[in-house]
Amino acid sequence: MTLGAIVLVFVAAFENLAVTTVMPVIAAELDGAELYAVAFAAPLAASVLGMVAAGIWCDRTGPRTPLVLAVGLFFAGLVVAGTAPVMELVVLGRLVQGLGSGGTTVALYVIVARVYPGALQPKVFGAFSAAWVLPALVGPFLAGVIGDTVGWRWVFLGVAALVVPAALMVAPAMRVLRGVPAGADARADADAVAETDARGYGDGGPRDGGLRDGGQAVGSEAPGRPVARILWAAGLALAVLVLSASTELEGAFVFVAATLGFVVALVALRPLTPPGTLRAGRGLPSVILAKLALAGGYFVAEIYLPYLFTAEHGLSPAAAGLSLTVSGVFWGGASLLQGRLGSRLSSRSSVRIGVAAVLLALAVVLVAAAFELPVWVAIAGWAISGTGMGLAYPRLSVLVLGHSEPERQGFNSAALNIADAAGPAMSIALGGILFQSVAGAGVSAGASSAISFAAVFALGLVLTACSWAISARMPRD
Repeated sequence: MTLGAIVLVFVAAFENLAVTTVMPVIAAELDGAELYAVAFAAPLAASVLGMVAAGIWCDRTGPRTPLVLAVGLFFAGLVVAGTAPVMELVVLGRLVQGLGSGGTTVALYVIVARVYPGALQPKVFGAFSAAWVLPALVGPFLAGVIGDTVGWRWVFLGVAALVVPAALMVAPAMRVLRGVPAGADARADADAVAETDARGYGDGGPRDGGLRDGGQAVGSEAPGRPVARILWAAGLALAVLVLSASTELEGAFVFVAATLGFVVALVALRPLTPPGTLRAGRGLPSVILAKLALAGGYFVAEIYLPYLFTAEHGLSPAAAGLSLTVSGVFWGGASLLQGRLGSRLSSRSSVRIGVAAVLLALAVVLVAAAFELPVWVAIAGWAISGTGMGLAYPRLSVLVLGHSEPERQGFNSAALNIADAAGPAMSIALGGILFQSVAGAGVSAGASSAISFAAVFALGLVLTACSWAISARMPRD
């Protein structure tokens, strides 16, 4: 079951990185350049709907059926995209695939909460993070080889062929969980409580009478009506699409679209996250908001770093991608390290150390861009960011599951993954607007370019600093 879950994460990671490589070829062959950006925004937006729907379903019936359906949608979307004769069908396939990938992630999180004891959860989430390392190393190159030889369609169809055996490996856990409602697994709950008590969570712990730091009740407020939550998720998905497309507009339309997208996104986020999340409330809400800010800060910098290397330092795309490869390797290594440390390193401490490392990395990259330092300085700095993300990301998941009542594991897992999608979407849109505004501010060409990159990295630095401040309000373990 563990191997199957890791393979599901691996194939999703490979597909994500590989499609980035072959999408220019797809757009050229199918004459779909106008839908290029939508082909990337569509799965991100659809995944929000998939996360919310899977969270509702998991809380009501358990994760078995949602996972089966989500994997089926992911498979179907890959097949549709891989056999598409026109670009519109590629986008449709990516939409279906996004629904499936979002649902699969949430269902896997709930399975981890139900199947694995608390002491093993950091290792499982560390393995999930490490499953991105090999795709980061070979995914883009292998996708390029496949596209040049047998054709881009086999990037999609080859991943689809791996999904089936991965899903079959998870089947044994599905038999254990079959027909068990979210709050009815008495034996699993008893084991979880025993494991929790053994680890010293007696004071305000995750299952200590449903209380968190400050005496807040974990399950005191219902997640809301399912139909309403799905409608809010649709609104958030639409906001993500608007934000993603805002940088393609011109003039005042950029700011109008971005403002509208941000307002709708923030309004929609409120009912899709634990009460108090947008106010950085103590306990679980601060975990969700810390991840949103951290993801936004990290990924807005990551997508502009290769651009900096190619535009300012004249590196080839392959050489510029070295920074992402190095960061991915360090991310995977740190993920495995925090899993081995287990309870010797508290989840709260692991997150705070990790966020501080990302903060340091962004400071190095910002200085390197502003003062035009050698490339190796920025690459070395970005390696530190991978270490920080590897320490922080798995333990954020552990904190959410450890401080969730069984009947809210789906809702809270969905909220965490929605934060992981919404944070980068909003920050990347804002970063694009900043970059374009500074570039057109009338400064000399060379200085304008350097300041533009520095402005984006400064945005990432500010968001990560906010995440570090918010992390002080996370629950202790």
